[in-house]
Amino acid sequence: MKPCGRYFEIFQNNIVHTAFCGSEYIVCNGNKYTVIGYMERRDDMGVDNKKAKRKPGGGRKPSKPDYNPSAILQNQMDAAVALYSAVDHPSLQTIANELDLNPIKVRKLLITADVYKSEVADQVNRVFTKHRASGLSHTEAITATMRELNLSKSSVTSYLPYEKGVYFPAETDSNNISVGAERIRRMRKREKILEELRAKQSEEALWAAVIEFQGYKFRTYSGLVFSYGLKKGRGDTYTKELFIDRRENSKSLAWSSVLLAFHNIPQIGYVVDRPKALGDIRGVTYIYAMFYRFGLIDAPEKAKEKMEPARNKDSEQMSFV
Repeated sequence: MKPCGRYFEIFQNNIVHTAFCGSEYIVCNGNKYTVIGYMERRDDMGVDNKKAKRKPGGGRKPSKPDYNPSAILQNQMDAAVALYSAVDHPSLQTIANELDLNPIKVRKLLITADVYKSEVADQVNRVFTKHRASGLSHTEAITATMRELNLSKSSVTSYLPYEKGVYFPAETDSNNISVGAERIRRMRKREKILEELRAKQSEEALWAAVIEFQGYKFRTYSGLVFSYGLKKGRGDTYTKELFIDRRENSKSLAWSSVLLAFHNIPQIGYVVDRPKALGDIRGVTYIYAMFYRFGLIDAPEKAKEKMEPARNKDSEQMSFV
């Protein structure tokens, strides 16, 4: 007789297997099964192979619960259409200046709203629609349209309506853009700051980079992950002290130490073999990792493999931001 379900009870180091099969109550001691009686089967004693029902509201919570791309797209289109429909019929550039958008993006908004007409736009949409109707995916249809009309990908996509949302100006509130768009915006802002740092090589530009990279996951010369934060003092300005969060009791890193290492770079050269080469400075391991990410120094090849994955390879998103 094969038991339908079982649980274990321990009595003075002897394991007794108790099983339920139908209404039979069976005890197994060793290899012998003995029916010792009958009892009513209870739901909490049986083995339930049914998958537990998911609780309402379970699962991962959205990062931005109030974000509504459809509503935002509609608002953008309404504004563009209102300006485009004016009596004087302003140019795309005029509308773009008013909405703080690129003229091509304005045109794409008007195409999405089905109010903008031109020979090229009509041709691109007609050919694209034909390829989509033939069973090609969105990407494949774009490629086929490029070949047929001898246009670049950017030209084809600029004449197609939006499907997943709109590009937003840099001043748009972060609550009104998607998580992905916010991540891209932050990445672009950081890279712009780093370009200025590498061009000016000034303390002011370095401090701007330090402020912008709060919370970024760096990797040290040996591959250890860390990030830092800043605190604000009087006047709502940041204090010149970096608080490292790699360990629970990690200490702070003084701005004067960062500057000391920064001013040693010209004497050492672009390629710095190891953190200590920047000087006998407290926290130089962290400073070395920051300077490497900022593009102020380069590391030897053997260290790059450990430092590059500061892009958080264990996450589904690369930590460029």
